[in-house]
Amino acid sequence: MSVKRFPLVLMSAALSTLLCAGTASAQLRAMSEQEMSSTHAQGLLVLNNSSFDGFDFTRIALGADVTLNANFRNIRLGEYNYAARNGTGADIDMPLLQFGRSDGTYDQRLVQITNPYLEFIYRNVANAAQREVVGIRFGFDGIKGDVGLTLNTLSGSMLVDGGAAGMLDSSTAPDGGKRWDGSCTAPCLTLAQLGGVRAGDANGPSRDFWMAVLKTPVQFQPPAGLTAPQVAQAGFWMNWRDRLAAINTTGTPPPNLPYPR
Repeated sequence: MSVKRFPLVLMSAALSTLLCAGTASAQLRAMSEQEMSSTHAQGLLVLNNSSFDGFDFTRIALGADVTLNANFRNIRLGEYNYAARNGTGADIDMPLLQFGRSDGTYDQRLVQITNPYLEFIYRNVANAAQREVVGIRFGFDGIKGDVGLTLNTLSGSMLVDGGAAGMLDSSTAPDGGKRWDGSCTAPCLTLAQLGGVRAGDANGPSRDFWMAVLKTPVQFQPPAGLTAPQVAQAGFWMNWRDRLAAINTTGTPPPNLPYPR
C-alpha cells in the first residue's frame, strides 16, 4: 500500500480493519465527574473533547479490545522535499508493517489492541473566523504482541531495547527525529537491524503508539503514568517508546502467512 497525497487513507484503512476484526469485546471503566462532563457516547464509540498547550482535541474512540492479524507493505507517508534532511524523500518509509506472526505459539499469531482512536486537533477554537484543523492523530491506548516492522526512514520518536545490540533511540538523532535514517554512535541498535518489536511486557501493554499528520508542531498530552512525549513536528510523525523490545537484531521480520480458511 502506498500513501502519498491523501494522508487519511492509511488511518481510515487501519480503523476499518479494526472495526472488521474477528474478535472484539467492549471494556467498561469508571469515569470521574470531570471526564463525564466532557464525554458523549453511544454504544462502543466514545467522543471526548479536551484542551492542552493552546490546542483543542476531539477524540473518537472505539471502546473495545481487538485481536488483529494483518500485513501492510510499502507504506510511504509525507512525500515532499525537505532540504534539511531529505533521506528517501518521505517522512516515513516503511516497507513492512505486520501485526502478528505465523510461527510460534497461538498467542504470538495475534496482536492485542485496546481502544483504538482517531483524534482531530484544532487551534483558535474560540474565534470562529480563525478556527482551523491543524492535524489528525490515530493510535491505540494499548498494544501487546509481536509487530514485524522494517523502516528505511522514520520521522518520530521511538525507543526499542535491543538487548546486547544496544538501544534504538531516535531522540539521539541530530535532526530531532525528522526523517531519521537510523544512524547512531555504537553501541546502539539501528533501523536497519530492526526486524520488529515485541510490544508490552510483564507490566502490561505498550501504551503510547500513535501516528499523526500535522501542519504545525503539536505537544500532545502523555498517557497516565508516562512522561510528556517529544513535540510532534509538522508532517507525518510516529510515536512509540513504551515497553518495546526488539524481536531480533538481524533486520529480518518474523513470517506472517495468511490464516487458512
